[in-house]
Amino acid sequence: MPEATLSDFMEQSHSAQLGPMQEANVFGQTIRYYDIGSGPLLVLLHAMANTAISTWGKVILPLAATHRILAMDQIGFGASDKPNIEFRIQTFVDFLGEFLRVKKIDQFILAGQSLGGWIAAQYAIQALQSGKAVEPAVKLPVPSKLLLSDAAGLRQQISPEILKYSLPDSVATQKESSKQVVYDPSLIDDETARAKFMSRLASNDGFTIRSLISSLATSTEWLDDKLHQITIPTLVIWGVEDRIVPLTSGRNLAAQIPNANLVMIEKCGHEPMVERPNDFLGVSREFLR
Repeated sequence: MPEATLSDFMEQSHSAQLGPMQEANVFGQTIRYYDIGSGPLLVLLHAMANTAISTWGKVILPLAATHRILAMDQIGFGASDKPNIEFRIQTFVDFLGEFLRVKKIDQFILAGQSLGGWIAAQYAIQALQSGKAVEPAVKLPVPSKLLLSDAAGLRQQISPEILKYSLPDSVATQKESSKQVVYDPSLIDDETARAKFMSRLASNDGFTIRSLISSLATSTEWLDDKLHQITIPTLVIWGVEDRIVPLTSGRNLAAQIPNANLVMIEKCGHEPMVERPNDFLGVSREFLR
């Protein structure tokens, strides 16, 4: 499998390989997702300003050789509905829990990238606590394992640049933004930036992003002081040269989770599964067994 090229940023090529998305009604909203492969179930959560395909497209088929993969466009993103509500981390946690209930899933591994990692960690914390509840309606299905890749969620100063990079206003801004994500900026040429800009325009998720970012300044959903509650086996994967969520955050995250193992991928930025998919698969497959 080659490393990142222009075609890897084109969601259409990955969609064609995976076939059409399926639909689930979650809280009256349509969530669209891929369901592919067989074996132990692995649920994948994508990053902010992304989709299931743009985050996980390069590794879904290899993972599906040994696992059943559920990869959804989360509420407010991609092909899923974008309701006019205020978005915060709990919104995505609630939709994930209800999605799993609708699909009647009770045994699964949960993986999240960047924002998806924050959501996955917060979900795991709440699911482990809700497992003590008596009322079935409030119980969340508990994942057996947790995989976090370059996960957000530890408290930090929110830079105004985050909105600019999440909602580029031009091809030039998109090019600058995309170069921040990768280790090797030469991967992002003008054609790649144009293709990515077109993809971002088509996503129409600006309201979701603005709402979520505006909630962070006063958020009580940061993972600090909560991570010790994650008692399931956890693998933390991090790109050593991540400029978005630096490696220091990865070290702190892994140090606070009991039974967590941190694996670092050299010459890699914020998206190991996109920029170095072979390495990502190599370090994750043993854990996912």
